[in-house]
Amino acid sequence: MKATLLVLAAGMGSRYGGLKQMDAFGPNGETIIDYSIYDAINAGFTKVVFVIRESFKEAFEEAFKAKFEGKIEVEFVCQELDKLPEGLSCPEGRSKPWGTGHAVYIAKDHIDGPFAVINADDYYGQDAYNVLIDFFKANEGIEKPNYAVVAYYLKNTLSDHGTVNRGVCYSDGSGNLDKVVECTKIQKEADGVIRYPHDDHNHDLAEDTLVSMNMWAFYPSYFEYCETALYEFIKARGHEEKSEFYIPALIDELIQNKVLEVKLLDTTSQWFGVTYQEDKPVVISKLNTLIEEGKYPKDLWS
Repeated sequence: MKATLLVLAAGMGSRYGGLKQMDAFGPNGETIIDYSIYDAINAGFTKVVFVIRESFKEAFEEAFKAKFEGKIEVEFVCQELDKLPEGLSCPEGRSKPWGTGHAVYIAKDHIDGPFAVINADDYYGQDAYNVLIDFFKANEGIEKPNYAVVAYYLKNTLSDHGTVNRGVCYSDGSGNLDKVVECTKIQKEADGVIRYPHDDHNHDLAEDTLVSMNMWAFYPSYFEYCETALYEFIKARGHEEKSEFYIPALIDELIQNKVLEVKLLDTTSQWFGVTYQEDKPVVISKLNTLIEEGKYPKDLWS
């Protein structure tokens, strides 16, 4: 079975202070992306598509293209502000990217089968990729397959050094998403309670709240749904300087309109990632522990 891994790597790392997707975390200069692709190959993914920016395309290709040659098919696509559905143009003065939903959309001409979406700066764990491949295999031959999300506990996805954005997942009690809500500026406060601001109020979240870390299982039908939703979003909110079209917004719309179901996938994997520069030592330590446990070779690609 052919399956594609779509890696969202176009972020400029404003909170991190640089391109964290190209920063070294492993003992031989490995990036988090290296570990993700290593796990994806072992699980059975046959192709990887990187969504990057034109401004660092040359450096990114130099860092990864030769490394993965002969191991997995690799393609690169640039997320730029003017890559929009027909009939739309980028508002004058816009500089902020359109968001994760748009990042997936611009890869539409590079994917023709089942695909998973991940962030370049998140470590998802080996089992999560196996779970995704098993999901795709279970859907082979189904005319209109459902989508899926790999969810993690909120308490394991926070940073000690600032706020984070998460897609909060609500279950329907039957193993499917009931709704997914994008919550921004989440943090654990001094009293130990996890909160985020919305509509001029602070809202509490339980530690075991399931959240999306942007690890999704999709099919090419995503691009059709996305084009319509993205068109409507930009028509309505494109003039807003910092408006973003998030994946969870589209997924929630599809669920509420009963277009399809989205499965909540369980995994034994532990997530970790970097939002701030201060998160880096923690990630390095966790990767070293995995190497010591024999989960990865010390020199990943030797």
